[in-house]
Formats: sequence, C-alpha cells, structure tokens
Amino acid sequence: MTTITFQIAEKPAPRLDKALARDVPEDAALSRSRLAKLIAEGAVQIDGTIVTDPKFKVGEGASVSIAVAAAEQSHIGAEDIPLDVIFEDDDLIVLNKPAGMVVHPAPGTPGGTLVNALIHHCGDSLSGVGGQKRPGVVHRIDKDTSGLLVAAKSDKAHHGLADQFAAHTVARRYLAVCYGAPDANDPRLRGIKGTSFEPGNILKVQTFLGRHKTDRQRQTVSFTAGRHAVTRSRIVTALGQPVGAALIECWLETGRTHQIRVHLAHCGHSLIGDPVYGGKRKLSPKAFGADGVAAAAGFRRQALHAATLGFVHPVTKEALEFSAPMPDDMNSLVSALRGS
Repeated sequence: MTTITFQIAEKPAPRLDKALARDVPEDAALSRSRLAKLIAEGAVQIDGTIVTDPKFKVGEGASVSIAVAAAEQSHIGAEDIPLDVIFEDDDLIVLNKPAGMVVHPAPGTPGGTLVNALIHHCGDSLSGVGGQKRPGVVHRIDKDTSGLLVAAKSDKAHHGLADQFAAHTVARRYLAVCYGAPDANDPRLRGIKGTSFEPGNILKVQTFLGRHKTDRQRQTVSFTAGRHAVTRSRIVTALGQPVGAALIECWLETGRTHQIRVHLAHCGHSLIGDPVYGGKRKLSPKAFGADGVAAAAGFRRQALHAATLGFVHPVTKEALEFSAPMPDDMNSLVSALRGS
C-alpha cells in the first residue's frame, strides 16, 4: 500500500474528481478514471475524512490522502506467444502485430491474444495499469490488419499515451491495396458526398461513422450522426494495365473502428480481401492476367498494414517514430498485381 498526500491548490474545480485530477502529483501517474475508482472505493480522505462522492466540493488548501494498493495480478492469463518487439523500455512497448491476432480477450476469443502474450513477455516489468499488472492498450488494430501498435507498461505511460490519442497527435500511416485508384482526375469521386482532393492528389474523406442499423459488426458512413472521422490517402503505385488496383498510403486524423476500410469502401475503392466491406468485386484478367486475378481472389484478409507510428514518449518526452515493412502476403499480392 502506498499513500499519496498533497494539498488542493487555489481555484479548485467544482467537484472532487476533477480537482484531484488537476492537483495529484504527476509522479503518482493516476488518471482521472483511476482516481474516480479510488474515490468510490473509499481510498480518498479529505482533511482526515473519507469521501466517496466524486461531486464533493473540495476547498483550496484541503489536505488530501489517497491510499493506493499494490497492483493486483490480472485475471487475463499469460501465454507464451512469440512477439515481434520493435521497441521496449520501462514504460511502454511497440510491437509489429501479425495479421490474425486479436489484440484483447473478448467473448469468443478468451485467449491467444496480444494482451495474453504481453503479460507473459513483460512479466514483473508491468508496474500496474489501472491497479492491475497488465499492459495498457490505448489503441487497437483489427484482427486481420497487420502492423504497429503501442501498449503502456505503467500508469504514467498509459495516461500520457491516451491523452495523445484523444488529441489526435499520434502519427499513424497505413499501406493498403485497394480496387481501382483514388485519383483526382476521376470525376466519379468528386461526386461522392464527403470526399474531396487536396494538393498532391491526396484524397480526403470526411464523414461521421457509427454502427450499422442491422449488422452490429459493421460500421457505416453517416452525415447526421455518429463520430467525426477523417481519412486521407494517396496513390503509391498504380497497378494493372489498364489501372484496376493500387497500393496506397492512408493516414488518420481520427481513429475510429474500421475507419480506413469504411471510408475507402464509401468511395468505391474497397480493400482487396476485405470480407466485410469488400463486396464481391473481381479484377479484370485483361488488366492483371490469370496470376494477378488469382492472387487477389485468394487474399483472405483486408490488405491493410499499419506501417508507421509516431508519438511523444509520455515519460522522457522524446519524439519517437517507428516503421514496419509490409508483410510477405501483401508484398506477394502487389508483385502478382504488377505481373512480376
């Protein structure tokens, strides 16, 4: 058990949870959600009296005492699953996730996940995120998307990374293979609501995204409800003679579920292999030959790879950027579509 003591500074927020979040020592690395939990558990004393109401009005100069229990073992089991670690220190870990691996245990996928693997890999170096010895997952990529992901190993890193993702300051770039080529010279694209082009032949898609009304596993574009979403993309390599596909780079201004997949499908450039948003499109044998058509038809996941991840280290404040090359399956797909 660790006891954290401090005083409320001048002009405190009107409710206890917000006042504590502002004034708790930075080294304590307690997020507002963690503080709310500690208040509810009776771990917070104001001037010697336990307070469990997060709306309690605390005054300037009040003495605060917070009892923080040692981190408990997570209920999620450790599993010895190989990991491709790109970077690791005491506070965070950056990994190159393979396609096919789920990030976090959920109904239907109780084990074999990235979190199970991280708990085994990190062991005693996990200092306790949210009161449990587990990695802090601040963002996710889909099961069948490969590429870079960062997880926190400490509360301080978890809080700092979460703030950066919430502020949309994390740089994330993806490589994808799509049907067609999103080109500014295509008049069809300019007629699609929510799409526009920026200098450099950069396609911008700006809509709201929300759950599909009848299929809860899908996301859908809306212009009246949902969460604001902005995706940009550019052609890296046009593929086929005539062009019928493209290797593209995508980057996110926001990070919503299935965002790239939904936005590109909305524009008529769904990802090759996407089982949810790809439809039943086929490539032209004339443009790609039998081998190219077969490679696309046999690609069993969305052709999407999280290639670049950049952020400020939440503890050292160093600017970090990492990259991971496209996996073999996507390289083979592109080669087949090139005819090489």
